[in-house]
Amino acid sequence: MPDDEMKRLRISTEAFHEDGGVEAFREIFGRQILGIEIDPLEGHPLDINLTLRAIPGFAMAAGSVSPTRNQHTTALVDNDDVVLVVMQSGTGEVNQYGRIAMVTEGEAVLTANGTEATFTGHTPTRVINFRLSRNLLTPYISDLDALVARPIPKDNRVLQLLVGYATMLNNQAELATPELRHMVATHMHGLATLLLGGAGDLELPEQGLRAARLKAVKDHILAKVAQHDLSLGDVARSQQISESYIRQLLAETGTTFTDFVLGSRLARAHRMLLDPHYADRSISALAYEAGFGDLSYFNRTFRRRYGATPSDIRRTGQRPKGG
Repeated sequence: MPDDEMKRLRISTEAFHEDGGVEAFREIFGRQILGIEIDPLEGHPLDINLTLRAIPGFAMAAGSVSPTRNQHTTALVDNDDVVLVVMQSGTGEVNQYGRIAMVTEGEAVLTANGTEATFTGHTPTRVINFRLSRNLLTPYISDLDALVARPIPKDNRVLQLLVGYATMLNNQAELATPELRHMVATHMHGLATLLLGGAGDLELPEQGLRAARLKAVKDHILAKVAQHDLSLGDVARSQQISESYIRQLLAETGTTFTDFVLGSRLARAHRMLLDPHYADRSISALAYEAGFGDLSYFNRTFRRRYGATPSDIRRTGQRPKGG
């Protein structure tokens, strides 16, 4: 596989239940891949399910881990990057540089790969680990190691944006070219710089922040698009940014708030018309459920978008396969 491709690996204890399986897992996935000594806490069978995704300069691991004590020993140190651990659920404890940090649901903490560290999951946890390049962060952050083992609160807005933007790594289409993969890696480091309080030349963080905010805006619209009274002001308040900033973000992608909402509602209606689960609903009911309050406007804009009436699309979905 070329070096600039996206790499994906699933790490799971499911196939290691036979005698000696746990030790094999600890060696192959623990020491060789993750670079840690994994020890299940007493009374808790080892149960790990993680998905690793990596692109040049950036990697992410996400999934669930049973209560364990994970130690990054001197013998396993092979790089000087940093890892931002986001605790999606459960409680963990980081011990590094003589500091002990308790991390609870929604919080995050920075760890350093270059020295010994211990992470103990006291409960079953769901985590996202972001591996970030020290070389890309240090020009913007004067003392990166001073931030290690210091919890970041869950209500930190940039942390929320970073986690939301990371979902792009789940979408192969978003990472289809080397240019897109480079952009995502750059944006993630930009957001991390903002999260960690970096100063200096803010071109890198601002680029990442705008991309993450655009994604957050679109995600919010898609989640609320069925609400008939959804307004630009509602979205701005939910994202804690101005209406004019949202207009700028959308304009950079060649659309407006009104057009994006309309397109999202039409797409929602189109999906429901083709879905057998909605076969007993009238077209007017589906239009209303998609966010339209005016049936004639729905019919007119739907036909303009898809070149067919809603009834035509519904008949297409009801047609027997191969018929």
